[in-house]
Amino acid sequence: MNESGCTVAHETEPREAESEEPWRIVLGELDTKMGVTILEQSAQRVVATMPVEGNRQSFGLLHGGASVAFAEALGSWAAVIHAGPGRSAVGLDINATHHRSARSGLVTGVAEAISLGRRVTSHAVTVTDDQGRLLCTARITNLIVDA
Repeated sequence: MNESGCTVAHETEPREAESEEPWRIVLGELDTKMGVTILEQSAQRVVATMPVEGNRQSFGLLHGGASVAFAEALGSWAAVIHAGPGRSAVGLDINATHHRSARSGLVTGVAEAISLGRRVTSHAVTVTDDQGRLLCTARITNLIVDA
C-alpha cells in the first residue's frame, strides 16, 4: 500500500547499471499463480503469455476473469514503466470484450499505449490464442501516483 492508501498492483525493481532497461517488472502473486511469462516490456508495449491450463472455468474454457486479470496486469505494467522511479500506477477503469475462448495451449497478451500522460495512461490489450485468433480485447486506464 502506498502513502495515498491505494494498493499498488505492480511495482518495478531496479536493474544493474549495465542493463539497457533500468527496471524490471516484479510479478505479483496472482500473476505467478496464473503462470504469466513476460516476453517484452516498455511503456509503449508489453507482451506476455499465460497458459490456459490452470486458468479454466468449470466448462473447460479459459476463464473470462483470467483474461481480464491478464489484460489488467499487462496494461498496469506498462503504466508503471511509464511512471518511472518513485512512482507507480493504480487502475481507474478496465473494460473487456470476450470474442471466443480457448481450451488449451498458451494465450498471448499485447498491451499497446493509447495515451501516456503525466497522470493518466490508457492501454489497449489484445489476447490471442496459439493460432493468433482474437480471444479478448480490453482497455485499461491507470492513474500515476507517488509510490
